[in-house]
Amino acid sequence: GITDFGGPEALRVYDVAAPHAGPGEVRINVRCAAVNPTDTYTRNGSRSGVPHVDSPHVPGMDVAGVVDEVGPGVTTVAVGDDVMAIVVPKEGYGGYSEYLVVPQRSVVHVPAGRTYAEACTIPMNALTARLSLDLLALRPGSTLAVTGSAGTYGAYVVELAKADGLRVIADSSEADESLVRSLGADVVVRRGPDVAQRFLEQVPGGVDGIADGSVQNEALLAAVRPGGGFATVRGWSGNTNPDVTVHHVWVREYAQEWEKLDHIRELVESGAVSLRVAGRFPAAQASEAHRLLERGGARGRFVIEF
Repeated sequence: GITDFGGPEALRVYDVAAPHAGPGEVRINVRCAAVNPTDTYTRNGSRSGVPHVDSPHVPGMDVAGVVDEVGPGVTTVAVGDDVMAIVVPKEGYGGYSEYLVVPQRSVVHVPAGRTYAEACTIPMNALTARLSLDLLALRPGSTLAVTGSAGTYGAYVVELAKADGLRVIADSSEADESLVRSLGADVVVRRGPDVAQRFLEQVPGGVDGIADGSVQNEALLAAVRPGGGFATVRGWSGNTNPDVTVHHVWVREYAQEWEKLDHIRELVESGAVSLRVAGRFPAAQASEAHRLLERGGARGRFVIEF
C-alpha cells in the first residue's frame, strides 16, 4: 500500500491487523491480486482521497484465493473453497492484501481448471465489460464497435458481446490482429485516430453502440448511428451529440451482482471467455508490476502473488 502518493516506488509492504468476517461476509486468504489501471490512479493520487499518514491505503479490485473464514448467513461458499472476488476498497483497504473481507455477493468460485493468477484477472475487468453491454442494451444481431480491443477490458467486451449474439467490429494494431480475431470479432479494422471513419466504412449509417476501451471519447461519436449508445469507462461528460446516449460505466454498481459474475465463470469454463496473465510478481515487487503496466503494451493483466 501507500501512505503518500507517488510513483511505483511509493508502494510498500505493511503489517496490519487481520480483518474478520462479519454477517454475510467472507474472508479470503488472497493468493493473487490483479494490477489494474485504477490501482495506479489510487497510488499516484489522481483518483483518491488524501491518504492517512498513520494507515496505508491499499489498491486492488480483483483477487483470487481460498476462503478461510465465513460470517453468519453465508451460504454461497464455504471454508476451503477456491474463489475469486471483486473488491471495492473499504476504508482504504483493497485487494493487495494477504487477508481480505468482502460481501458474499462479491465472491464466486474460481472457474474449474483455472489458476488463481488467471482467475484474479476476471472479476472487476469482466464485470466492467458486462455492465457496459448491459447499459448499451443492444439486441442480438446489432452491431457493436469496440476500441482498445486487445486490452483486457476490450477483450472481455468482444467475447461477452459475441456470447450475447452481437456483431462486433473491433480495432487492432497489425501486431495484435491475430489476438483480436481469436476473440471472435467479426470484422477487424486498424486502430488509430481515424478509427471512427474505419467503423463507418463497415457500417455507413453508424454502429448501434460503441464500447470505448481506448478512451477516444468525442473522436468516436460520428461512428454511432442516431439513437445509438456510447459506453465510457473514464467518466467522460463532453458529449455534444444529442442523438447519442453516453453511458457512464462505474463497476462498483455491479460489485455485488453475484449472478452476473457467476455466469462469467460459466463462460470461462465453456471456453467462450479467455484469460490472459501478462506476468507474475511477489507482493514485495508490486512496484515493478505498476511500472510495467504504466509503460503500456501489456496483453493481459500483471498479477501480484501472496
